[in-house]
Amino acid sequence: MADLPALAARWQRLTTPLVPDAARREVAFLKLTAAYEAPGRHYHTLTHLENLLNRLDAVPLLDAAVVQLAVWFHDAVYNPLKSDNEARSATLALDFLRHSTLEPARQQRVAFLIERTHDHTQPQPADDTDLLYFLDADLSILGASPADYRAYAQQVRQEYRLVPDLLYRPGRRKVLGRMLAAPVLFQTAEFRAELDAAARRNLAAEMEELG
Repeated sequence: MADLPALAARWQRLTTPLVPDAARREVAFLKLTAAYEAPGRHYHTLTHLENLLNRLDAVPLLDAAVVQLAVWFHDAVYNPLKSDNEARSATLALDFLRHSTLEPARQQRVAFLIERTHDHTQPQPADDTDLLYFLDADLSILGASPADYRAYAQQVRQEYRLVPDLLYRPGRRKVLGRMLAAPVLFQTAEFRAELDAAARRNLAAEMEELG
């Protein structure tokens, strides 16, 4: 379970220098936490958000504020039956940031990072280290222990609870197969060394369980 007071403190440290209006910061925080803790969510929750922030604390980011803002908003909109979640999440981020002192180019950068999470198997710009760390952190659950990965897979299935097995199994197999076929799962050397082998074992095990 996520540490809500710690997350609140992190949000204030991040946004206070950027958004002078304390009430606006508070309303945004409440809306975000409500979104991540919505009843239909089981994996894309505040725990996932907290894990990403903690992961990214340990890597050398060039613009940590922008990456952290992207983390906060990247799953703000999450409907597993829709394909525009990332675009709508990016729009929410921009709606908040237009009241900030963040330069327009950096505001657009936040939106760009969020939108790149739409498909982790798409080619990524090799020199954009902040983006690559962000994407790798977002996928880090794939390299978790077998038990934690199994829990994650079950949580994803719960989020797709309205989809019958007849449709879910082939759809999920397609997603897993695309990731397994990718020559590179993790874009950065640090994440690749730590997680790639375990991630491929976990993905293959889930594929086998799906039949």
